[in-house]
Amino acid sequence: MSHIDYFAHERWTPVIAYLVSSVGALLGLLLIARARASTGPARAAWLVGGSLSTGWTGVWVMHFIAMMGFRVSGTRVRYDLPLTSASAAFAIVVVGTGLSLAARGGEGPALAGAGLLTGLGIAGMHYLGMAAMNMNADVSYDPVIVALSVLIAVTAATAALRYARRTGPAAAVAGALILGVAVSGVHHTGMFAMRVRVRPAGGEPPGAEAIDLLPPVVVAISVVTFALLLAVLLAPGHAVPQAGPEPPARG
Repeated sequence: MSHIDYFAHERWTPVIAYLVSSVGALLGLLLIARARASTGPARAAWLVGGSLSTGWTGVWVMHFIAMMGFRVSGTRVRYDLPLTSASAAFAIVVVGTGLSLAARGGEGPALAGAGLLTGLGIAGMHYLGMAAMNMNADVSYDPVIVALSVLIAVTAATAALRYARRTGPAAAVAGALILGVAVSGVHHTGMFAMRVRVRPAGGEPPGAEAIDLLPPVVVAISVVTFALLLAVLLAPGHAVPQAGPEPPARG
């Protein structure tokens, strides 16, 4: 087996990735809260914004940042651009659908279904993103650890959505932090499931270096996050909906 260094670029990479994931999830949950209080086209627009913030910033960008520190001795690691883009789209659509289901309300099976879909979206994005890596090596995964990573994703995502469906900013922050744990947990557990055997001979792998993708990703995520944040702050009644007073008892 080849030596894998998960933090070759910087030991703080996992911390930065987690913080970015939590911020993206928080903004996404705030947008979903706006969707719950809206109807018609406005509701759809808030849901799209929440899906974009959570699926892209909260999930995919966390994975991208964490992969900046990934190295394998004996081979370069490059990325297939179409498959990398597909992993981002997958996260936005599947995680966004899970959040949309959670926004409809309901407990029990409804919440479990939303958590299952969101968790599978997180895990699916990770392994699709890993499939986008090109190396002069043979890659395999420990199925038990892979199953554990999926379990972490579904469990933490369900817990996060339970918090996210409560009212108030504290619940949104708690849900975002838990969702950040789900994304980070899947990523790092999934990475430890990876087994790499470098081939004795072979040419340079095709694709782009991670560092080449960094500038456009930083610019895009900055623009999108700023635009979504403005949408939340400038919309009428932008505050996270609060629990109203109990209705008076009828005699």
